[in-house]
Amino acid sequence: MAAGFLTGCHRKAEPISKSGFLLNTFVTVTIYDKDDPRILNESLDLCRSYENIFSKTIEGSEVYQINHRPAQENSVKLSPDTAALLSKGLYYSRISSGDFDVTVEPLTSLWDFTAQNPVVPPADKIHAAVKKVGYQNLELDDDTLTFLSPDTTVDFGAIAKGYIADRMKEYLMKQGVKSAIINLGGNVLCIGKKPDGTPFKIGLQKPYADRNETIETLNIEDMSVVSSGVYERHFVKDGVNYHHILNPRDGYPYENGLVSVTILSKLSVDGDALSTTCFSMGLEKGMELLNSMDDVYGVFITDDDKVHYTDGAKDFLVTSP
Repeated sequence: MAAGFLTGCHRKAEPISKSGFLLNTFVTVTIYDKDDPRILNESLDLCRSYENIFSKTIEGSEVYQINHRPAQENSVKLSPDTAALLSKGLYYSRISSGDFDVTVEPLTSLWDFTAQNPVVPPADKIHAAVKKVGYQNLELDDDTLTFLSPDTTVDFGAIAKGYIADRMKEYLMKQGVKSAIINLGGNVLCIGKKPDGTPFKIGLQKPYADRNETIETLNIEDMSVVSSGVYERHFVKDGVNYHHILNPRDGYPYENGLVSVTILSKLSVDGDALSTTCFSMGLEKGMELLNSMDDVYGVFITDDDKVHYTDGAKDFLVTSP
């Protein structure tokens, strides 16, 4: 892992890497242009500190406290990070007209996709949870969040990893890192390019296959690549695949012919939110949304194994020699 100059001759730096189980996934940071384990350690510590803010299940986290506020408390002060993240969540809730909804927590807590023997929740409980969902019940004014309903709770699961990746990138760049990859369990954020000047090559996982099996490979420089799919957190009951991307309107997983959506963007928080938003909106509306945005690209896979690209997305494909 050593790098540097030996008797005036430059010796190629070997990348250094560190992983940890955070955010319910394996987080890995790989640095290509600096040999400083301290930076790796502190970047993972930063990730952990954000998990302790945004987690809905860690008692004492800011989000946990928001969701378990006293019944009579309808207004809370937010930390700058939570206010910024909620602002993003509300933005994507609005532009998708609620297909994506940051207040989906009553449903996500009802469905337990990580249980040893997951089950489909009773229909009456799903129906009751749906009534509690509605981003319109939140009003954010700077750092003040007002709840218009006592039943409203928030879940940042669809956007937090992207926001955290962006903050980790900021930290690494302040330490002088110009070439690195941050991987938050499939949320990949590249800093710069490889030290030799070539792009990083990021594979798109083949749905339902081993993580090493890819359908395409992308050339990525200083961008984020985030995927959402029906094969990530899911279980099969009576021949039906139940996955974690829930429809806020009926409480059940979306069934719209999509298998996965991958977003390429400058900010990982946008890629994270858009991967879920575009999946929720479906192929046609999702592609239309991305094509209306600048510097954002999408790759959609439908259940007939066809791959669909938004305008400009094919330009990132690694072409065979």
